[in-house]
Amino acid sequence: MHERFRHKTLSALLLGLLVAPFAAQAEEAPAPSYTISANVGVFSQYIFRGISYTQEKPAVQGGFDLAHESGLYLGVWGTNVSDLALSNATGEIDVYGGYAKTMGDFLFDVGFLQFIFPGGKYDPSGESLNTLELNAAVTWKFIQLKYSYAVTDYFGFSKKAFGADSDGSDYLEANANYEFLPGWIANLHVGHQKVKNYDDYDFTDWKVGITKNFDGGWQAALAYVDTNADKNFYTICDNVGGAATRCKDTGDSKWLLYVKRTF
Repeated sequence: MHERFRHKTLSALLLGLLVAPFAAQAEEAPAPSYTISANVGVFSQYIFRGISYTQEKPAVQGGFDLAHESGLYLGVWGTNVSDLALSNATGEIDVYGGYAKTMGDFLFDVGFLQFIFPGGKYDPSGESLNTLELNAAVTWKFIQLKYSYAVTDYFGFSKKAFGADSDGSDYLEANANYEFLPGWIANLHVGHQKVKNYDDYDFTDWKVGITKNFDGGWQAALAYVDTNADKNFYTICDNVGGAATRCKDTGDSKWLLYVKRTF
């Protein structure tokens, strides 16, 4: 055998022996036990349970989610808000978590949702708008039933601020998200908000919309949203100069358009 060729052959064999264990180790590396994702989007307005908390002005929203293979999950999400619709608040930050388990066609989910409103408080009482809810949901294929229960005063409705506490307020909702064509999803929603000891603020909301999923984690949606909230209690007025005021019924019918991406 030619000397030069023999050296090359021996070098290749030695290199193969050295690389093989690492290649095998890489192939056999277990899948991570958790996943991390992020999302960011531009919305025509911020709507929560049918109420516009940006007074029908645009919103930028985004968050991070951590999910474990066991079913445990934790996330944080934020948006801008109107400091008139949510008294003195400079924004909204939601911290949430829970446990989700799939059994056949059913998905069971229990968790918590902590609303944080930096600067959000009622004058002159100084009562905070921060609220903690516990929730439970059951999803069958594309239909979901969810119940949320406030263990603190709901959005600052308290004895200190208005004469009665509102812990025990709840929200019951039904959702349907049906994929009728690949990437095309029809969205239906109806919910009822009960504010304990403040019946005038109770309302039912509903939504009809459509969502389109694109490659690369992109998503776009259009929806029509309405409520039967009493405009006497959900109208917000802003002094725009002098004696002029501009009032907006935050619970009236509205359109929502958004584009977002999940990473």
